[in-house]
Amino acid sequence: MPKNRTALLDNSKDLPTGAIISNATGSVSQNRTYADLLKNKNDEANFENLVTSELVKVSLSGKSSLFKKADMYEDISFSPDGKFLLLDTLQKPFSYIVPLDRFPTRATVTDLNGKVIKVVNETPLNEIMPKGFSAVAKGKRSMGWRGDKPATLYYVAALDGGDPANKTEFRDELFQWNAPFDQEPVSLLKTQQRFSGVVWGNDKVAIAYDNWYDTRNLKTYLFNPSAPSEAPRVIGDRNMQDIYADPGRFETKRNEFDRRVLAIEDGKAYLIGAGHSKKGQFPFIDELDLASLKKNRLYQSAYTDKIENILSIEDLKKGKVLVQLQSKTDYPNFYFRDLKAGDQADKQLTAITRFANPFLGLKDVSKEVIKYKRKDGVELSGTLYLPAGYDKTRKEKLPLLIWAYPAEYKDKNSAGQSTHNPNQFTFPNYGSFVYWVAKGYAVLDDAAFPIIGEGKTEPNDNFIPQLVDNAEAAINAVDQLGYIDRQRVAVGGHSYGAFMTANLLTHSKLFACGIARSGAYKPYPDAIRLPDRTTQLLGNARGIHQDVALHECRQNENTFVAGPWRSG
Repeated sequence: MPKNRTALLDNSKDLPTGAIISNATGSVSQNRTYADLLKNKNDEANFENLVTSELVKVSLSGKSSLFKKADMYEDISFSPDGKFLLLDTLQKPFSYIVPLDRFPTRATVTDLNGKVIKVVNETPLNEIMPKGFSAVAKGKRSMGWRGDKPATLYYVAALDGGDPANKTEFRDELFQWNAPFDQEPVSLLKTQQRFSGVVWGNDKVAIAYDNWYDTRNLKTYLFNPSAPSEAPRVIGDRNMQDIYADPGRFETKRNEFDRRVLAIEDGKAYLIGAGHSKKGQFPFIDELDLASLKKNRLYQSAYTDKIENILSIEDLKKGKVLVQLQSKTDYPNFYFRDLKAGDQADKQLTAITRFANPFLGLKDVSKEVIKYKRKDGVELSGTLYLPAGYDKTRKEKLPLLIWAYPAEYKDKNSAGQSTHNPNQFTFPNYGSFVYWVAKGYAVLDDAAFPIIGEGKTEPNDNFIPQLVDNAEAAINAVDQLGYIDRQRVAVGGHSYGAFMTANLLTHSKLFACGIARSGAYKPYPDAIRLPDRTTQLLGNARGIHQDVALHECRQNENTFVAGPWRSG
């Protein structure tokens, strides 16, 4: 921090110096409603004070010296060869209607003495954005260093002005810019959709991705960075939500610059996949011939009583792979798998860690993945937990807690796919509903709540009916097993899941109470009108007390309760 940093202003004592001025340009922009924005000159002064820092160079012996004077530094990255530094700094003016990631920025390349080599990018304040999830800002974006080159920047620029409504043959263009940046950048690739990432390999091999939100399409390109005139090869073209068709991620390795690049051996690259399918989860490793594009499966996990997550290929030639094994009661531990050990099971795995189960209180709870259908035939699923020792023959009627988060889809097939695995270790986290199993509740965790809009229909066009259908299907599925009391069912969710909860309590009579945590409501004001209720929806649901909400079915702080709602 700067040595001359001043104390923060206190809004209760220090009056803002200057008027709050808003300029209306007449331009249309559909911004979201953001929390915790700057509001006045005091906020501006405090913000600048907090984000301002100095860059200090520290030797291995501990001696420090000033490298760059105080500024609003946002990001710092060295070139792979360590000879240049890319500095991103925030600029003014600040905004009162958008967050800091849309404030003006400047990107500067310096040498190791701090001398400016080139200002490589300047982005203005971005308060006006086109409509749509595929909208982006004009100008250079996604700037960074090529990991396979000593000192070469890459960046992307929109060819459609960043507006999805503009029809163009190509949406984005990928450029590279060699140090010392005294020549024009070189175009490497144009993408049909919105650029979403690149994995650098070597002079002749790189992988790029693009996608389009409205269609959920994802394309993967194999291209030659040294021959921009060569057309890229489309090696993947699929629905990004079709998890059963996911080919996996390309494996990377550290190069001479200690940067991660494509792992290439004898003209072959490698893909590690999660292996979700209708029959279960069976992770795999595929070998991809970069010339013929033919694949060869090197390994596929066959476990049905545990999960084997394949993390990385540690040695391609020796067939040494880092994996993680877990089951519903066995804490995740790490192993080396020898792919060349054949069928000798005792030689295939070498334990690296031996972590014990830290949640023994949940060791004996019943856990299963249940699959069921919505009344329109869409396949759904969720993980059902029952208390330890629960008698499935006598079937005592338990209260049921459902935790969910709506997901939007463009087709029923993808919406009906499941990533639930009954062998996943029962790992409760902060705010998890799973804790309630120990208190005698049945819990349906991560219940599928797809919202589908096929063709030109948007998912939210039929949001509420689908929401209610999802909830009814989930309750019916558990009820048909004979475990629950339908009159004692609660629903909960976080953020968009809180919005879901508020709507379910408003538009159905399925639930006795609900928990809406850190709710996101303002983007959809028309969807949460309460025509027949006696109270209005409050603001963000924060600081809730689940125990009070569930046991008393009352509104506690910002917890929402159905049947009918009460203020208090």
